[in-house]
Amino acid sequence: MYDSFRDQLRRFAKEKVAPYAAKVDEEERPPMEAYEASRALGLPGLPFAEEFGGQEGDVLSQIITVEELARACASSATTVSTCWIMMLVQRFGSDEQKRAIIPPVVRGEQRSAWGLTEPKGGSDLMGVVTSAKKTAGGWLLNGTKRFITNGGWADWYLIFARTEADKFGIFLVSKQDPGVSFGAPERKMGLRGSPTSDVILEDCLIPLDRVVGDPVRGGEYIRAGLLASRLKYAAHGLGIAQGALDEAVAYTKSREQFGRPVSDFQMVKGMVADMAMRVEAGRALLLHAATLVMNNDPGAKKYASMAKVMCTDAAMSVATDAVQLHGGYGYLKDYPVERMLRDAKVTQIWEGTNQIQRLMIAKDVYAG
Repeated sequence: MYDSFRDQLRRFAKEKVAPYAAKVDEEERPPMEAYEASRALGLPGLPFAEEFGGQEGDVLSQIITVEELARACASSATTVSTCWIMMLVQRFGSDEQKRAIIPPVVRGEQRSAWGLTEPKGGSDLMGVVTSAKKTAGGWLLNGTKRFITNGGWADWYLIFARTEADKFGIFLVSKQDPGVSFGAPERKMGLRGSPTSDVILEDCLIPLDRVVGDPVRGGEYIRAGLLASRLKYAAHGLGIAQGALDEAVAYTKSREQFGRPVSDFQMVKGMVADMAMRVEAGRALLLHAATLVMNNDPGAKKYASMAKVMCTDAAMSVATDAVQLHGGYGYLKDYPVERMLRDAKVTQIWEGTNQIQRLMIAKDVYAG
């Protein structure tokens, strides 16, 4: 089943995503061609329940989707999969929230975004200072969220805010709510087709029924959501690595030096072998972690962090080697590996830096 699904996604990415990858990067705009095509295939609704119009795709289906999209265009993979954060609403929200918000997201008519990182805190999620105060008229939110994927482009934002001294909640904020504004689009090294900006909340008053679940259990909800999303970001890195490997193999087979293909040279073969091993090792660990998550195994958290580190480190390493194997041409925007190298770097930074992931892994290892 998964093999045929992967084949379908690979054809889709090749035909509907890859042709626009360079253009959206160059123009620094959302990948609308790929996004609209993904709606026709039902990808924005992949993990959601059938009752909301979704396909009930499991974790393996989700990581396959992200990998195959990122293999062609990392920005498109990010844009499509960011819709899935509304699974937190499906899991922890009220029936009214689910019926009102999830179906338009599933259909791709409305877009969504996280609201986690802040100017003074990224990996220290529990250090957020954005506040949510309960008033007679609703929840009053104040704070700034930074580096928000789909910032200014999304319709709904899941805002993580402090409700008590050491308690947090998750709040549904609409782009149209009073008191919401957005910073200028960030000018990024890579992933330039994925909109990123600040989300600014200044006395943003939202209805009382816009809190997701219990307003003091947001930390618990976020940790549950991050476990699954960590696999998604690992798959994102894996897709970039595989795409860079594909390009390197194709180029070295076609490029000739000294009267024969570059792929005939021993040092080139050694580099390609190392690249392939990094990709396959990352994929094996990611699939293992996904299986543990699907089976609610207590070791899933550690392996999800391992997969995130290994796959995203592979993205950077393989993309760097792919540029090297292209020689001077790899430094030109005419070749996809230049874009892939720029896109790869952020995968080691977001969703908890790889340094933070290593500390979490070591903590679990020492705990036995």
